[in-house]
Amino acid sequence: MYGCQQNLISPDKELKAVLEFLCIEASKLINCGTYYARQLFFKTGRMPSRAKLHKVLGTDNRNIHYKAFYSDTAQQILTSVAESFQSYLGLLAGIKEGTVTQHPRLPGYRQGGLALVTFTGRSVKLKDGMLRFPLGKQVKAWFGIDAFYLTMPSNLEYASIREYRILPRNGCFYLELVYQKEAVQSDINVDYVLMIDHGMDNWITCVSNIGTSFIVDGRHLKSINQGYNKRVATLMSGKNNGFWSKRLERLTESRNRTMRDAVNKAARKVINHCVSSQIGTVIFGWNKNQKDSINLGTKTNQKFVQIPTGRLKARIAQLCEQYGIKFVETEESYTSKTSFLDADELPKFGEKPEGWKASGTRIKRGLYRTAKGWLINADCNGCANIGRKVATMLGLDLGGVGRGDLSAPVRLKLWSYESPRL
Repeated sequence: MYGCQQNLISPDKELKAVLEFLCIEASKLINCGTYYARQLFFKTGRMPSRAKLHKVLGTDNRNIHYKAFYSDTAQQILTSVAESFQSYLGLLAGIKEGTVTQHPRLPGYRQGGLALVTFTGRSVKLKDGMLRFPLGKQVKAWFGIDAFYLTMPSNLEYASIREYRILPRNGCFYLELVYQKEAVQSDINVDYVLMIDHGMDNWITCVSNIGTSFIVDGRHLKSINQGYNKRVATLMSGKNNGFWSKRLERLTESRNRTMRDAVNKAARKVINHCVSSQIGTVIFGWNKNQKDSINLGTKTNQKFVQIPTGRLKARIAQLCEQYGIKFVETEESYTSKTSFLDADELPKFGEKPEGWKASGTRIKRGLYRTAKGWLINADCNGCANIGRKVATMLGLDLGGVGRGDLSAPVRLKLWSYESPRL
């Protein structure tokens, strides 16, 4: 099992020049590899393997951009090119099989800019508390330096790090470390299940079959995103298409950091609750392509699409793997319309029976009335129905989900240390 950590680099002028040079050379090397791969495909219909790219641009021709890097690093950059072309072939095969609907584009060229630079674990050495990153012989001949140094993070073991990445983003540089970590042994019960429904004001709503329910509030996150969009619109007003500036870079980077922090905070609240309540199964309701195909209107689309719920789902799944919790993703069609307490029939997507009608109704945003006239939280009702989608398949008992859990969920602020009351 692997983890990933990003550390912001605060370089001086000399180090910043080295990092910029490497990322520019990486972008140029990617274009060289892309050119060779495209020409080979046009002429022969075949794609080069990563070994072929390493040989053609490295061993055979000693490409000038290849020589700017330590050999392991240059090979890692070209490997990413080979993998992108192999993915293209996989998508073409998916079209023939009917599993892919949109025709993919052949990987194209980078339009300048800075690219990711990857160092393998064996290339980087630890010396006096500093990480030594080797450079190519050509760089030593040109600039008289053969390596640059970065501080070793104090919270990681050097021996556990498998890969180092120099990540340029919005005018900043990050050191991304991929490290090996041990799975956490948790005292959990797979029969205890937490069901998750996602939205906007209620970013995620969670209901369990052991008598707990809570909502992670998304209104603050939505407000931050809205403020960012307004500020960007003001700064770009009257400018040409493609306009960008350092001010926009700083604004975007600040917003992105906030979003990443929100994802980690929300996922941690979910996992902490699972561990403390011995919950061993998490069910996440998710419809494929809902982010890029949804049509809720221009304003609502902007709010919904730009909130990183997909990354939150992936982060929860990653933490579930670490803690030995079973993660299940299921489609959520008709879950918001169907009454859980009345045990309405719950159709699958595209299989709604003719004349089907729910016994309850959603009377307003956030409120659902059952057939018996009970008022419950609409998102909690949808959340419980998400569990019904896979309950039979997983052998789960949802009898512990009661009217009280669906009526009064605990609301947790995103940036707080609150925990759901047990």
